[in-house]
Amino acid sequence: MAGSRLEKFGTVFTRVRDLMRSGVIKPSEKPVWYDVYQAFPPKRDPLHVKPHFRPSTKKQETVPEIFYREDEVRAKFYERYGAGRPLDLAKSNFVSTCQRFVDKYTELKSRSELDDSALFEETGKALLAEGIVLRRRGAPPVAAESRDPVLELKLTDMLAEQQSAGVDSKETVDHSAHTHTS
Repeated sequence: MAGSRLEKFGTVFTRVRDLMRSGVIKPSEKPVWYDVYQAFPPKRDPLHVKPHFRPSTKKQETVPEIFYREDEVRAKFYERYGAGRPLDLAKSNFVSTCQRFVDKYTELKSRSELDDSALFEETGKALLAEGIVLRRRGAPPVAAESRDPVLELKLTDMLAEQQSAGVDSKETVDHSAHTHTS
């Protein structure tokens, strides 16, 4: 039956019926739907008809893009703050930082008349007040003016400073010992 085009002739019902009549399919192996189809046949037999159309004459259907207001806020959030932590899909009640930002943004938008950029900044401040720290992309995690100068020391600088302090103290010890013996 390889290469046969018999599916174009008749319906599935007539083919199964004929296979049962010829004994290929035993009555105990008939499909579940066979009795229902026999009792309630369709008004028109479902026949396979291949549609005839030319691809060049068919008009391209364009699907309009769907954007929601919150999608724009999400895009701006990810542009400014990046992806952040991975989402924990194991917890059903987990809410991502981005979703919290969008929720707070819509809440503040309904209560104020600020423009989008000012509202975006206010949303960041409101989340910071709630304890959610947002880190800008490419920016240091802590603002530069609030850094402690001790944190800016490098290990090599600290070692050089200790060695120079050690040399200075040795010279003073040598100098004091030299003055006492003379």
